[in-house]
Amino acid sequence: MEHAQSDGVADAESLGDVVRRAPLFAALDDDASAELLESMEAVHLERGEQVFAEGEPGDRVYVVRTGKIKLVRSWPDGRENLLAVMGPGEMFGELSLFDPGPRTSSARAVSEADLIALQHDDMMAWLTRRPEVAKHLLQALAQRLRRTNVTLADLVFTDVPGRVAKALLDLSRRFGRPIADGLLVAHDLTQEELAQLVGASRETVNKALADFASRGWLRLEARAVVLHDVDRLTRRAR
Repeated sequence: MEHAQSDGVADAESLGDVVRRAPLFAALDDDASAELLESMEAVHLERGEQVFAEGEPGDRVYVVRTGKIKLVRSWPDGRENLLAVMGPGEMFGELSLFDPGPRTSSARAVSEADLIALQHDDMMAWLTRRPEVAKHLLQALAQRLRRTNVTLADLVFTDVPGRVAKALLDLSRRFGRPIADGLLVAHDLTQEELAQLVGASRETVNKALADFASRGWLRLEARAVVLHDVDRLTRRAR
């Protein structure tokens, strides 16, 4: 069953800012944002808590307010494939808006997180009143498909170190914070989760990370990495 626990929320202005950072709602004016927020509910999650499970009926779309959420696919033998990590301002579960069928992945909190949830019926009624937003939804879905195509191509044509470099750069763009000696990327992922994200074994990914560290390109920390040489990582990712 999808997690729908309501919790205390911050003021509407800050929530509106988060909602407008989501691709679907990026062009909303203040009136439209306020109208949408009236239909949304707050969800608070502790680390490891599940939002929804693969195969469950999907009836909500979620926007991440704080924290990180991972989307995973499970296999009959118990293995998992980490599809994506979603952070503040990003949305997930949007396929359920127009195809409220079974979820194709599970969503769990990588860290403590606050979400904003919108029911399928509320969203459809809102889109009926504001059809111009459908354009932004199509753009968001196209961007998601584009990222999927790039990921599939990387699995075929890019070696593991290149995929590791590309994953770290992607995480740094979304979660990086400048510090004195580089760019701190607090990704909150375990070594196994990072390997799943790259689509390789943990041993192979750890070997690539150790090589990057020995070259001085980065420093490894617990559930985080400090990037020292973004340019070299960028060249390695190509």
